[in-house]
Amino acid sequence: MHNRGADPYTTTTTTTAAMSDHKRRKLSHDATPVQVENETKTKKGTETAVETDLKTETDLEPKTTTFAELGVTDALCEACTALGFKTPTAIQAESIPIALSGKDIIGLAETGSGKTAAFALPILQALLDEPQPMFGLIMAPTRELAYQISQQFEALGSLISVRCVVIVGGMDMVPQAIALAKKPHIIVATPGRLLDHLENTKGFSLRQLKYLVMDEADRLLDLDFGPILDKILQVLPRERKTMLFSATMSTKLDSLTRAALRNPVRVSISTSSYQTVKNLLQQYLFIPHKYKDVYLIHLLHEFAGQTCILFTRTVNET
Repeated sequence: MHNRGADPYTTTTTTTAAMSDHKRRKLSHDATPVQVENETKTKKGTETAVETDLKTETDLEPKTTTFAELGVTDALCEACTALGFKTPTAIQAESIPIALSGKDIIGLAETGSGKTAAFALPILQALLDEPQPMFGLIMAPTRELAYQISQQFEALGSLISVRCVVIVGGMDMVPQAIALAKKPHIIVATPGRLLDHLENTKGFSLRQLKYLVMDEADRLLDLDFGPILDKILQVLPRERKTMLFSATMSTKLDSLTRAALRNPVRVSISTSSYQTVKNLLQQYLFIPHKYKDVYLIHLLHEFAGQTCILFTRTVNET
């Protein structure tokens, strides 16, 4: 991997003050890139952690009540209001001020906790300060999630004329190449198709990239995107901000964070509302791969008359 990280890190606790508001203005699609030096410097090899333990939603007493108090600019606050975002969620309240300060983030939170806005708002605000094409790249494990993220960016950035493009597999590469040639601000992509364009689309590069986000990073690795991510990281600029969001933390994911992030702040939001019920019986079986369909049919016969839900990893397996 292209190592941006450091040796094993220690854990501390931090709080970050909200940034000042910025004036609302339109984005320029062809603004000249400006190199901005990261002013945030911490001790090498240090990961900072913000841990929040939530019993239930009613137990949560957020430190801030509005996005403005987090440092979000007026134009983006208006977009949040229009979308019905009244108060920041826990992951948003903890992550946004840290991201606005220019630090890398490891965000651990459940699906549906508001992670997309947690990274979209800081990126859009930075884009207002430094408008340029190919500003942010968000990598997602599935096409469906990629489209959802793009829709969220377009909705939150509707008042500042943000331009997004979705680059996913299973689609014609030519229209995607044309869309990339128009130099959007935000690219939302699945890793495999993004690498195809980096290797085969003439004139396309991410040398000016300022922000990288890996959403649902645990699923990215579960789907064996690891080698592809390595190749993508090698062609990205070292001077960038990186955010990684995941529902779980594993050894493989820890290795990815060391390669992709520099001195990250770790924000962990846990909740007991998703715990498994105590009287649920859970079993797992180790079976030969070539006989798994036979075992599956046998089990379905065993549970005949009962409701069954089957989960598969990909659309093709379904």
